Amino acid sequence: MADMMRATVASLLKGIDRYNPENLVTLERYVAIQCEENTYDLEANLAVLKLYQFNPSYYQTPVTMRILLKALTNLPHTDFILCKSLLDGARIDDESVQKVIHLANMLECCQFTAFWANLEEEADLVTDIAGFQDSIRKFVCHVVGISFQTIEKDCLSEQLGNISDADLKMWISKYGWEDKGDSVFITNQEELVKTKKITEKISFDSVAEIMAMNSS
Repeated sequence: MADMMRATVASLLKGIDRYNPENLVTLERYVAIQCEENTYDLEANLAVLKLYQFNPSYYQTPVTMRILLKALTNLPHTDFILCKSLLDGARIDDESVQKVIHLANMLECCQFTAFWANLEEEADLVTDIAGFQDSIRKFVCHVVGISFQTIEKDCLSEQLGNISDADLKMWISKYGWEDKGDSVFITNQEELVKTKKITEKISFDSVAEIMAMNSS
């Protein structure tokens, strides 16, 4: 269904017709399909928020929340910031939207333990968004992969949302990490550091000109 609608939506977003509020019914349905089928289309979602900007009477808080939550599933890309920038102050201050922004802030600060605890309390936010938790775990693994050489297995499990031993083993295998018993070897970060040779080319004429200026 999502693949079929992608082509339809792409045609709707061409030219000036992308600003036609009559397209919102189709676009909002497309947002719901993305949530149901774990697909993602940033351009279409931004178009929805832009139409809400131009047509405030059409604004739908639940749709906006789904768009923001879907943007979080594409971290570390800046999709959430783009989506949030299309909301005015009153929309951002909405209590429901603030719950999503709070989750985003914790992820941005890599406060993963607090994020999972808060998500457990606000589980209803993501009940209709397929694959949300695993998408966030991919982001957590990305952060771990660029931050650690070795991490305690219990700590890694906690960062991933207190997952089971079987699930932890799956994530370790997925990213090619090495199970060391009580710890997990991620990578030798020093080997990832790329040195860059900087060569400065200064011609004799340039030096002569500078020296002439100083002598005068």
